[in-house]
Amino acid sequence: MASSGIESASGYSHSHNDFIPEPLTLDARRRVALAEIDDAQFTWFHLKVIMVAGIGMFTDAYNIFTITFASTMIGFVYGDNYNGPSQWPQGLQTLNPKYDLGLKTATLGGVICGQLFFGRLADIMGRRKMYGIELVIMTVSTFVQALAGDSMTGAISIINALIVWRVLMGIGIGGNFPLNAIIVSEFSPIRIRGRLMTIVVLFQGIGIFAAALVAFVVVAAYKNDITDHSLRAVDQMWRLLIGLGCIPAVIGLYFRLTAPETPRFTIDVGSNLEQALADIGPSFGHGEIGHDDEVFRRLAVPKAGWKDFIRYFSAWENSRVLLGASYSWFAIDAIFYGLGLNISALVGDNPFNLNASCNGVGICEKLYYDSATNLIIAILASIPGYFVSFALVDSWGRKRIQFMGFTALGIILIVLGAALNNLKNAGPAGHDAIVFVYCLASFFQTFGPIVSTFIIPGELFPTRYRSTCYGIAAASGKLGATISLVIFHYVQELNIVLIVFGGFMLTGTGSTLWLPEPKGKSLENLSNEGQRGFVQGDASKT
Repeated sequence: MASSGIESASGYSHSHNDFIPEPLTLDARRRVALAEIDDAQFTWFHLKVIMVAGIGMFTDAYNIFTITFASTMIGFVYGDNYNGPSQWPQGLQTLNPKYDLGLKTATLGGVICGQLFFGRLADIMGRRKMYGIELVIMTVSTFVQALAGDSMTGAISIINALIVWRVLMGIGIGGNFPLNAIIVSEFSPIRIRGRLMTIVVLFQGIGIFAAALVAFVVVAAYKNDITDHSLRAVDQMWRLLIGLGCIPAVIGLYFRLTAPETPRFTIDVGSNLEQALADIGPSFGHGEIGHDDEVFRRLAVPKAGWKDFIRYFSAWENSRVLLGASYSWFAIDAIFYGLGLNISALVGDNPFNLNASCNGVGICEKLYYDSATNLIIAILASIPGYFVSFALVDSWGRKRIQFMGFTALGIILIVLGAALNNLKNAGPAGHDAIVFVYCLASFFQTFGPIVSTFIIPGELFPTRYRSTCYGIAAASGKLGATISLVIFHYVQELNIVLIVFGGFMLTGTGSTLWLPEPKGKSLENLSNEGQRGFVQGDASKT
């Protein structure tokens, strides 16, 4: 047999001309079919898969993080005269803190439900059948938010209506997470799988950047119409900001509805090797594979179910992987969302001493500074972190990047928390130090656990449970995010919060040690299930 190609899980190293080996066992066919995916060259098909998944991640992040700016606008129009934090301009009507917390956590609550629900359904019904449904839910609920209003009778307030629709939007976003990762993972060649998945999660950073950029542009477009007593312009602004989140979702919808099923699901859950062989060849640019005179029976594969699930995860080597992936995501999302949705609480309203050119209009200045600050931090710290992860994820490995990131974040946050009060009293130099350390923490989030926790669960576990377990791990992350927002709401001592978050990061190093290193390994080897004799049956000649 030719030896052009990378040694894969199947144990075969092949060229396309000798794809189907003897003997004619279905088990051998399966292993070589999977090796075809693992050893493939990068093609336009891979680019399409990445872009379709990336648009989903972009939309998710945009819709979650626009609330940072929209809640300020909504509070200005529909607030109840709560005076707001001391650093806000005087005289502005702002949102009651409990409603602000409700708007921010409603989406995360929906995300948790969506990740668990759609994660399981994708293992039962298939990745393709779910891919697009969650985007429809997200698009409709986002559009309705932009049209929401108060009930004429006062039966329901606009804030409560927005909370309901953001829960529904969160369900759609939650369904997006496991599908984006699993589809890219199951189609990716081994040697570049980490980089392809990093590109997908990079779109999350671009989505956060876009949320700040659109807010900045909207403020600039309306600044001549904004006054501290003009509600109409600001009411239009938040609706436009949120409503624009529908556009990328609609763009990606067609491509999602026409995406093929992953061959791994078709073989290992659908038991249809013949269909998988028919899909693999055209997808990777070299025509149909297999022999025309063969008849394939349905495979006898391990069937998913509660009994099988308990059997698999009763082994500590498997359950610790799920626990490690889940806790790691729980820890990092606590600071990613806790700090990301409350930037001004730590660095102030105008940390870069910008000139808002708002003619002294408080609401305009507040929105300008918030959006500009987010843009600058993304450019200086967050987005560069994604690119460094991309460069190193398939050489260093996911586990090393995650361990390093958790360690760095733990040290940074504990030191910052311990020194915070002294730095605040140290004048401009102290303030600049806080901003620098915050940017450093943002860098080590994305060059660290934000990228690795997205990738690793998508590479582990058997195909029949991969999406389910990914949903569990991702939902754990959003639970951590929700808890952190509640902590920010109720705990006034920010230095204590930072020290606690730093401790979370150090515990993440422990959960990282429970995980295997996926670099250079096939998904089947990472499943902890033997692949020889995994399926039963023979193919017969006609």
